[in-house]
Amino acid sequence: MNNVHVLDHPLIQHKLTLMRNKEASTNSFRRLLNELAMLMTYEVTRDTPTREIEVETPLEKTKQKVIDGKKLVFVSILRAGTGILDGMLTVVPGARVGHIGLYRDPKTLMAVEYYFKMPQAMEDRDVIVVDPMLATGNSAIAAVERIKEMRPKSIKFVCLLTCPEGVKALQGAHPDVPIYTAAIDRQLNEHGYILPGLGDAGDRIFGTK
Repeated sequence: MNNVHVLDHPLIQHKLTLMRNKEASTNSFRRLLNELAMLMTYEVTRDTPTREIEVETPLEKTKQKVIDGKKLVFVSILRAGTGILDGMLTVVPGARVGHIGLYRDPKTLMAVEYYFKMPQAMEDRDVIVVDPMLATGNSAIAAVERIKEMRPKSIKFVCLLTCPEGVKALQGAHPDVPIYTAAIDRQLNEHGYILPGLGDAGDRIFGTK
């Protein structure tokens, strides 16, 4: 699986295991997702460009590096992507935010768009698309296709979980987009859910089921 990065830091794996537990409360699931998203952000943004600015310490003036958070755009695939977005913004509060509303047709499993809102001047920006699950890959493929229409500098895709089917689908459609995930699970079931997975991430984040 070329261009796939599994973030296997012990803290990431520990929190993901706790999230898989079906007995985890909505509050616990949401808190763990927020913490896990913050940890993943460190790895996903490792190659973010920096620039030097002048600062004055208590002792002297010096030039030191900062990132330009305004050049980063976190794009949340609604609704479940919001759970990852919050944690990432805690680490990079200066990032711009875009939203894509997609739902999965229960019969065809294909993605249907209902909302699309992005920052301006996307050609100058590096985009990180977030969604907890890369399952069939249909939502991710549709989201990346729409974002590419705006010609950003780069695109990455970040998810908690994926499976061989999801990776194959997204890489087949967009081989230039690297995938960052905490785990590659065994397979999809007949309803398009990841096994062993953690259930429906949106329902568990918002307590809707």
